Amino acid sequence: MYVCICRQITDTQIREYCAGGDVSMADVRANLGLASDCGRCGKFAKQIIAETISAAGLKDAASAIKDLAYAA
Repeated sequence: MYVCICRQITDTQIREYCAGGDVSMADVRANLGLASDCGRCGKFAKQIIAETISAAGLKDAASAIKDLAYAA
């Protein structure tokens, strides 16, 4: 779904950019151009960034638990 109409940036693009690690809204703005025109997308974009980072952390934690289970 389009998050930023001005720059045609989708939630998928934001999630893919954030999947690599801990990023900020400033990083996303600088690299994707998000919220650089009218700014209406900023609040929703911050929510997507937070959800993506949180989900990545949960996946990492699940992998660590699985690794510990095999080690025991």
